[in-house]
Amino acid sequence: MSLHPERLIILDRDGVINHDSDAYIKSLAEWTPYPSAITAIARLSQAGYTLAIATNQSGIARGYYDEETLEAMHTRLHELVHSAGGEIAYIAYCPHGPNDSCHCRKPLPGLLEQIQAHLGLTTLEGSWMVGDSLRDLQAGEIMGCRSALVRTGKGEKTETKGVGLEKAQIFDDLNAFADWLIHAHAAG
Repeated sequence: MSLHPERLIILDRDGVINHDSDAYIKSLAEWTPYPSAITAIARLSQAGYTLAIATNQSGIARGYYDEETLEAMHTRLHELVHSAGGEIAYIAYCPHGPNDSCHCRKPLPGLLEQIQAHLGLTTLEGSWMVGDSLRDLQAGEIMGCRSALVRTGKGEKTETKGVGLEKAQIFDDLNAFADWLIHAHAAG
């Protein structure tokens, strides 16, 4: 069975799945998931959605942590989601800093293009991009994704600014998005 873009949900990581920090998440010990987000990912997965993650990780370019440390965080994330009965299909991350002129740092679409290629999709039109910042939603919109802003992480601050959110659905957290999407799909 091939994946339809409408069944793909792309998540930002920091502030959506786990607590964010202005000082960066630099170690596995500092990586603290929202328990309801892990459950939400599992529920969405069980409801037939494919989940992927697109995350800017400029702390690597800044020398705060290395790719091995990031991999340990992502291994833990996979384990928690798997234990809850779900699955994450792919994690794309940008290790570059804001001045590195890369194509993958959101709001540019490179991470989403990686996810599209990895999953063998011809388009992301109709997929969901869920984030806590405008740059997450902008990256998704470039690729034709529907947008959902969560109020966790930087989400409340993003919502207060109100700029660029015309197309976005807004939810308290990833769990509220999962409730809405699963219910909307069951009703529709």
